[in-house]
Amino acid sequence: MSTINETPATSPAITTILIAEDSALQRKVLHDYLASLGYNILAGENGRQALQLFLTNQPRIVITDLEMPVMDGFELIREIRRQEIHYTHITVLSSVERKESVVRAISLGADDYLSKPFHPDEMTVRLEAAERLVRIQSQERIILLMAKLTDYRSPETGFHIERVQHYTRLLAQILANRGNTALNKRIVATFYSVACLHDIGKVAIPDEILNKPGKLSDSEYELMKTHAEQGGKILDEAYREIGSEFLRTARDIALCHHEKYDGSGYPQGLSGEEIPLSARIVALADVFDALSSHRVYKDAYPPERCRRIIEEESGCHFDPDIARAFLDYEEQFWVIHQQFPDEG
Repeated sequence: MSTINETPATSPAITTILIAEDSALQRKVLHDYLASLGYNILAGENGRQALQLFLTNQPRIVITDLEMPVMDGFELIREIRRQEIHYTHITVLSSVERKESVVRAISLGADDYLSKPFHPDEMTVRLEAAERLVRIQSQERIILLMAKLTDYRSPETGFHIERVQHYTRLLAQILANRGNTALNKRIVATFYSVACLHDIGKVAIPDEILNKPGKLSDSEYELMKTHAEQGGKILDEAYREIGSEFLRTARDIALCHHEKYDGSGYPQGLSGEEIPLSARIVALADVFDALSSHRVYKDAYPPERCRRIIEEESGCHFDPDIARAFLDYEEQFWVIHQQFPDEG
Protein backbone atom coordinates (compact mmCIF):
# COMPACT_ATOMS: atom_id res chain seq x y z
CA MET A 1 0.00 0.00 0.00
CA SER A 2 1.09 3.55 -0.55
CA THR A 3 2.51 5.69 2.21
CA ILE A 4 -0.12 7.04 4.56
CA ASN A 5 -0.31 10.44 6.14
CA GLU A 6 -0.33 9.65 9.87
CA THR A 7 -1.55 13.10 10.96
CA PRO A 8 -5.04 12.78 12.46
CA ALA A 9 -7.74 15.01 11.08
CA THR A 10 -9.61 17.35 13.43
CA SER A 11 -13.15 16.26 14.33
CA PRO A 12 -15.94 18.77 14.86
CA ALA A 13 -16.34 19.88 18.47
CA ILE A 14 -19.32 18.90 20.54
CA THR A 15 -21.46 22.05 20.52
CA THR A 16 -24.19 21.52 23.13
CA ILE A 17 -23.74 21.15 26.90
CA LEU A 18 -26.52 20.73 29.43
CA ILE A 19 -26.03 22.37 32.83
CA ALA A 20 -28.07 21.22 35.85
CA GLU A 21 -27.52 23.67 38.71
CA ASP A 22 -29.98 25.15 41.21
CA SER A 23 -27.82 28.15 42.17
CA ALA A 24 -28.64 31.01 39.80
CA LEU A 25 -25.18 32.50 40.33
CA GLN A 26 -23.33 29.22 39.67
CA ARG A 27 -25.56 28.57 36.66
CA LYS A 28 -24.73 31.98 35.18
CA VAL A 29 -20.99 31.57 35.82
CA LEU A 30 -21.01 28.17 34.08
CA HIS A 31 -23.20 29.42 31.24
CA ASP A 32 -21.07 32.46 30.52
CA TYR A 33 -17.78 30.57 30.67
CA LEU A 34 -18.91 27.68 28.47
CA ALA A 35 -20.54 30.06 26.00
CA SER A 36 -17.23 31.93 25.78
CA LEU A 37 -15.65 28.67 24.58
CA GLY A 38 -18.14 28.44 21.74
CA TYR A 39 -20.59 25.88 23.15
CA ASN A 40 -24.36 26.03 22.92
CA ILE A 41 -25.78 25.90 26.43
CA LEU A 42 -28.93 24.37 27.88
CA ALA A 43 -29.57 25.01 31.57
CA GLY A 44 -31.99 23.58 34.12
CA GLU A 45 -32.44 24.82 37.65
CA ASN A 46 -33.23 21.35 39.03
CA GLY A 47 -32.88 17.74 37.99
CA ARG A 48 -36.40 17.38 36.63
CA GLN A 49 -36.11 20.44 34.40
CA ALA A 50 -32.67 19.29 33.24
CA LEU A 51 -34.02 15.83 32.45
CA GLN A 52 -36.75 17.29 30.24
CA LEU A 53 -34.15 19.34 28.39
CA PHE A 54 -32.02 16.23 28.03
CA LEU A 55 -34.83 14.09 26.64
CA THR A 56 -35.81 16.77 24.15
CA ASN A 57 -32.30 17.65 22.93
CA GLN A 58 -30.10 14.62 23.76
CA PRO A 59 -26.91 16.67 24.38
CA ARG A 60 -23.75 14.57 24.51
CA ILE A 61 -22.21 16.37 27.53
CA VAL A 62 -23.92 17.08 30.86
CA ILE A 63 -22.53 19.00 33.84
CA THR A 64 -24.63 18.56 36.96
CA ASP A 65 -24.71 19.64 40.57
CA LEU A 66 -25.63 16.85 42.99
CA GLU A 67 -27.68 18.66 45.64
CA MET A 68 -30.74 20.12 43.89
CA PRO A 69 -34.46 20.42 44.70
CA VAL A 70 -37.28 18.47 42.99
CA MET A 71 -34.84 15.92 41.49
CA ASP A 72 -31.24 15.74 42.69
CA GLY A 73 -28.17 15.04 40.59
CA PHE A 74 -28.02 11.38 41.57
CA GLU A 75 -31.48 10.70 40.19
CA LEU A 76 -30.68 12.76 37.09
CA ILE A 77 -27.61 10.62 36.40
CA ARG A 78 -29.66 7.46 36.85
CA GLU A 79 -32.36 8.67 34.47
CA ILE A 80 -29.90 9.84 31.82
CA ARG A 81 -28.23 6.45 31.80
CA ARG A 82 -31.64 4.75 31.58
CA GLN A 83 -33.00 6.90 28.75
CA GLU A 84 -30.02 8.08 26.71
CA ILE A 85 -30.04 7.26 23.00
CA HIS A 86 -26.30 7.79 22.56
CA TYR A 87 -23.48 7.77 25.07
CA THR A 88 -23.58 10.92 27.23
CA HIS A 89 -20.53 12.19 29.12
CA ILE A 90 -21.59 13.27 32.61
CA THR A 91 -19.45 15.47 34.87
CA VAL A 92 -20.59 16.19 38.41
CA LEU A 93 -19.87 19.34 40.42
CA SER A 94 -19.19 18.74 44.09
CA SER A 95 -17.61 20.42 47.08
CA VAL A 96 -14.16 19.11 48.01
CA GLU A 97 -15.42 17.77 51.36
CA ARG A 98 -18.19 15.68 49.72
CA LYS A 99 -16.02 12.89 48.29
CA GLU A 100 -18.56 10.23 49.30
CA SER A 101 -21.11 11.94 47.06
CA VAL A 102 -18.71 11.80 44.12
CA VAL A 103 -18.15 8.08 44.66
CA ARG A 104 -21.89 7.50 44.71
CA ALA A 105 -22.38 9.58 41.55
CA ILE A 106 -19.71 7.66 39.67
CA SER A 107 -21.22 4.36 40.81
CA LEU A 108 -24.51 5.51 39.24
CA GLY A 109 -22.85 6.28 35.91
CA ALA A 110 -21.08 9.66 36.10
CA ASP A 111 -17.81 9.86 34.17
CA ASP A 112 -15.91 12.68 35.87
CA TYR A 113 -16.13 15.34 38.57
CA LEU A 114 -15.03 18.89 39.24
CA SER A 115 -14.71 20.56 42.62
CA LYS A 116 -16.58 23.78 43.38
CA PRO A 117 -15.63 26.46 42.60
CA PHE A 118 -14.29 25.14 39.29
CA HIS A 119 -11.01 26.34 37.82
CA PRO A 120 -11.43 27.53 34.19
CA ASP A 121 -8.30 25.77 32.90
CA GLU A 122 -9.30 22.52 34.56
CA MET A 123 -12.81 22.81 33.13
CA THR A 124 -11.38 23.30 29.64
CA VAL A 125 -9.11 20.25 29.91
CA ARG A 126 -11.95 18.08 31.25
CA LEU A 127 -14.23 19.16 28.42
CA GLU A 128 -11.58 18.28 25.83
CA ALA A 129 -11.34 14.80 27.38
CA ALA A 130 -15.14 14.49 27.34
CA GLU A 131 -15.24 15.38 23.65
CA ARG A 132 -12.60 12.76 22.86
CA LEU A 133 -14.67 10.07 24.58
CA VAL A 134 -17.83 11.11 22.76
CA ARG A 135 -15.98 11.02 19.42
CA ILE A 136 -14.70 7.54 20.18
CA GLN A 137 -18.22 6.32 20.95
CA SER A 138 -19.51 7.87 17.72
CA GLN A 139 -16.71 6.24 15.72
CA GLU A 140 -17.55 2.86 17.21
CA ARG A 141 -21.19 3.24 16.17
CA ILE A 142 -20.21 4.16 12.62
CA ILE A 143 -17.78 1.25 12.48
CA LEU A 144 -20.44 -1.27 13.52
CA LEU A 145 -22.91 0.09 10.97
CA MET A 146 -20.27 -0.22 8.25
CA ALA A 147 -19.65 -3.81 9.25
CA LYS A 148 -23.34 -4.64 9.04
CA LEU A 149 -23.35 -3.64 5.35
CA THR A 150 -21.57 -6.90 4.62
CA ASP A 151 -23.47 -8.91 7.21
CA TYR A 152 -26.83 -8.04 5.64
CA ARG A 153 -25.73 -9.57 2.31
CA SER A 154 -24.44 -12.76 3.86
CA PRO A 155 -26.39 -15.94 4.66
CA GLU A 156 -24.32 -16.19 7.87
CA THR A 157 -27.07 -14.60 9.94
CA GLY A 158 -26.75 -14.31 13.68
CA PHE A 159 -23.81 -12.96 15.59
CA HIS A 160 -20.68 -13.67 13.51
CA ILE A 161 -19.46 -10.08 13.88
CA GLU A 162 -20.09 -9.95 17.61
CA ARG A 163 -18.37 -13.31 18.21
CA VAL A 164 -15.28 -12.27 16.27
CA GLN A 165 -15.12 -9.06 18.29
CA HIS A 166 -15.30 -10.92 21.60
CA TYR A 167 -12.81 -13.61 20.52
CA THR A 168 -10.44 -10.85 19.45
CA ARG A 169 -10.70 -9.03 22.77
CA LEU A 170 -10.20 -12.22 24.76
CA LEU A 171 -7.10 -13.19 22.77
CA ALA A 172 -5.65 -9.69 23.12
CA GLN A 173 -6.32 -9.66 26.86
CA ILE A 174 -4.60 -13.01 27.31
CA LEU A 175 -1.55 -11.82 25.38
CA ALA A 176 -1.45 -8.57 27.38
CA ASN A 177 -1.62 -10.49 30.64
CA ARG A 178 1.29 -12.61 29.42
CA GLY A 179 3.46 -9.55 28.99
CA ASN A 180 2.99 -8.48 25.39
CA THR A 181 4.14 -4.86 25.67
CA ALA A 182 2.42 -3.85 22.42
CA LEU A 183 -0.94 -4.25 24.13
CA ASN A 184 -2.63 -2.08 26.76
CA LYS A 185 -6.27 -1.48 27.70
CA ARG A 186 -6.72 1.21 25.04
CA ILE A 187 -5.26 -0.91 22.25
CA VAL A 188 -7.22 -4.00 23.32
CA ALA A 189 -10.40 -1.89 23.23
CA THR A 190 -9.48 -0.61 19.76
CA PHE A 191 -8.90 -4.15 18.45
CA TYR A 192 -12.30 -5.15 19.84
CA SER A 193 -14.08 -2.18 18.26
CA VAL A 194 -12.70 -2.53 14.73
CA ALA A 195 -12.52 -6.33 14.45
CA CYS A 196 -16.09 -6.16 13.13
CA LEU A 197 -14.75 -4.59 9.92
CA HIS A 198 -12.48 -7.49 8.97
CA ASP A 199 -14.68 -8.52 6.01
CA ILE A 200 -15.87 -5.07 4.91
CA GLY A 201 -14.27 -5.71 1.51
CA LYS A 202 -16.92 -8.34 0.76
CA VAL A 203 -19.23 -5.50 -0.27
CA ALA A 204 -17.34 -5.73 -3.59
CA ILE A 205 -17.96 -9.48 -4.02
CA PRO A 206 -20.96 -10.57 -6.17
CA ASP A 207 -23.83 -12.24 -4.29
CA GLU A 208 -23.61 -15.41 -6.36
CA ILE A 209 -20.06 -15.97 -5.10
CA LEU A 210 -20.55 -14.68 -1.56
CA ASN A 211 -23.59 -16.93 -1.02
CA LYS A 212 -22.63 -19.97 -3.09
CA PRO A 213 -23.59 -23.13 -1.14
CA GLY A 214 -20.88 -25.34 -2.64
CA LYS A 215 -17.14 -25.15 -3.19
CA LEU A 216 -15.91 -22.16 -5.16
CA SER A 217 -14.20 -22.70 -8.51
CA ASP A 218 -10.59 -21.54 -8.85
CA SER A 219 -11.64 -18.33 -10.57
CA GLU A 220 -14.39 -17.69 -8.02
CA TYR A 221 -11.95 -18.25 -5.17
CA GLU A 222 -9.48 -15.78 -6.67
CA LEU A 223 -12.25 -13.19 -6.88
CA MET A 224 -13.34 -13.92 -3.29
CA LYS A 225 -9.75 -13.39 -2.12
CA THR A 226 -9.81 -9.82 -3.42
CA HIS A 227 -12.09 -8.83 -0.51
CA ALA A 228 -9.03 -8.39 1.71
CA GLU A 229 -7.39 -5.90 -0.61
CA GLN A 230 -10.72 -4.20 -1.28
CA GLY A 231 -11.37 -3.84 2.44
CA GLY A 232 -7.91 -2.44 3.00
CA LYS A 233 -8.44 0.08 0.21
CA ILE A 234 -11.84 1.23 1.54
CA LEU A 235 -10.51 1.77 5.04
CA ASP A 236 -7.23 3.27 3.87
CA GLU A 237 -9.18 5.94 2.03
CA ALA A 238 -11.27 6.58 5.15
CA TYR A 239 -8.13 6.74 7.27
CA ARG A 240 -6.49 9.24 4.92
CA GLU A 241 -9.56 11.45 5.23
CA ILE A 242 -10.14 11.16 9.00
CA GLY A 243 -6.81 10.09 10.47
CA SER A 244 -8.36 8.00 13.26
CA GLU A 245 -6.34 5.28 15.01
CA PHE A 246 -9.50 3.18 14.84
CA LEU A 247 -9.48 3.32 11.05
CA ARG A 248 -5.73 2.69 10.79
CA THR A 249 -6.13 -0.49 12.85
CA ALA A 250 -9.28 -1.45 10.94
CA ARG A 251 -7.38 -1.06 7.66
CA ASP A 252 -4.61 -3.35 8.90
CA ILE A 253 -7.12 -5.99 9.97
CA ALA A 254 -9.20 -5.89 6.77
CA LEU A 255 -6.11 -6.04 4.56
CA CYS A 256 -4.08 -8.61 6.47
CA HIS A 257 -6.42 -11.00 8.31
CA HIS A 258 -5.90 -13.66 5.60
CA GLU A 259 -2.13 -13.46 5.77
CA LYS A 260 -0.55 -16.56 7.33
CA TYR A 261 2.30 -16.75 9.79
CA ASP A 262 4.41 -18.87 7.41
CA GLY A 263 3.96 -16.42 4.51
CA SER A 264 1.53 -18.51 2.47
CA GLY A 265 -1.47 -16.21 2.90
CA TYR A 266 -2.85 -13.33 0.86
CA PRO A 267 -2.92 -10.65 -0.48
CA GLN A 268 0.74 -9.71 0.17
CA GLY A 269 2.31 -12.96 1.36
CA LEU A 270 3.48 -11.38 4.63
CA SER A 271 4.94 -13.60 7.32
CA GLY A 272 5.62 -13.55 11.06
CA GLU A 273 5.68 -10.11 12.61
CA GLU A 274 5.39 -8.45 9.20
CA ILE A 275 1.69 -9.11 9.74
CA PRO A 276 0.18 -6.51 12.11
CA LEU A 277 -0.58 -7.96 15.54
CA SER A 278 -4.22 -6.91 15.20
CA ALA A 279 -4.57 -8.95 12.00
CA ARG A 280 -2.79 -11.99 13.48
CA ILE A 281 -5.28 -12.00 16.34
CA VAL A 282 -8.35 -11.53 14.14
CA ALA A 283 -7.08 -14.28 11.81
CA LEU A 284 -7.47 -16.86 14.55
CA ALA A 285 -10.72 -15.37 15.85
CA ASP A 286 -12.25 -15.45 12.36
CA VAL A 287 -11.08 -18.98 11.55
CA PHE A 288 -12.31 -20.33 14.89
CA ASP A 289 -15.72 -18.82 14.21
CA ALA A 290 -15.80 -20.35 10.73
CA LEU A 291 -14.81 -23.75 12.10
CA SER A 292 -17.24 -23.73 15.01
CA SER A 293 -20.27 -22.33 13.14
CA HIS A 294 -22.55 -23.50 10.36
CA ARG A 295 -21.80 -22.06 6.93
CA VAL A 296 -23.56 -22.48 3.60
CA TYR A 297 -20.73 -24.80 2.54
CA LYS A 298 -20.22 -26.79 5.80
CA ASP A 299 -21.69 -27.86 9.12
CA ALA A 300 -20.27 -26.64 12.42
CA TYR A 301 -17.26 -28.68 13.55
CA PRO A 302 -17.24 -30.21 17.06
CA PRO A 303 -14.83 -28.78 19.66
CA GLU A 304 -12.30 -31.60 19.30
CA ARG A 305 -11.90 -30.98 15.57
CA CYS A 306 -11.65 -27.21 15.99
CA ARG A 307 -8.93 -27.63 18.60
CA ARG A 308 -6.99 -30.10 16.48
CA ILE A 309 -7.02 -27.79 13.43
CA ILE A 310 -5.77 -24.82 15.47
CA GLU A 311 -3.05 -26.96 17.07
CA GLU A 312 -1.92 -28.21 13.65
CA GLU A 313 -1.90 -24.70 12.15
CA SER A 314 0.16 -23.13 14.96
CA GLY A 315 3.28 -21.70 13.32
CA CYS A 316 1.78 -22.22 9.85
CA HIS A 317 -1.49 -20.29 9.62
CA PHE A 318 -1.38 -18.83 13.12
CA ASP A 319 1.12 -16.99 15.28
CA PRO A 320 2.20 -19.67 17.82
CA ASP A 321 1.73 -17.32 20.78
CA ILE A 322 -1.82 -16.53 19.70
CA ALA A 323 -2.63 -20.19 19.06
CA ARG A 324 -1.31 -21.05 22.52
CA ALA A 325 -3.46 -18.30 24.05
CA PHE A 326 -6.51 -19.89 22.44
CA LEU A 327 -5.60 -23.45 23.42
CA ASP A 328 -4.90 -22.51 27.04
CA TYR A 329 -8.23 -20.72 27.43
CA GLU A 330 -10.33 -22.69 24.96
CA GLU A 331 -13.32 -23.06 27.30
CA GLN A 332 -13.79 -19.27 27.46
CA PHE A 333 -14.07 -19.11 23.67
CA TRP A 334 -16.83 -21.72 23.71
CA VAL A 335 -18.64 -19.71 26.37
CA ILE A 336 -18.65 -16.72 23.99
CA HIS A 337 -19.80 -19.01 21.18
CA GLN A 338 -22.80 -20.09 23.29
CA GLN A 339 -23.61 -16.52 24.32
CA PHE A 340 -24.02 -15.40 20.69
CA PRO A 341 -25.78 -18.27 18.86
CA ASP A 342 -26.72 -18.05 15.20
CA GLU A 343 -30.34 -17.93 14.13
CA GLY A 344 -32.18 -21.07 13.23
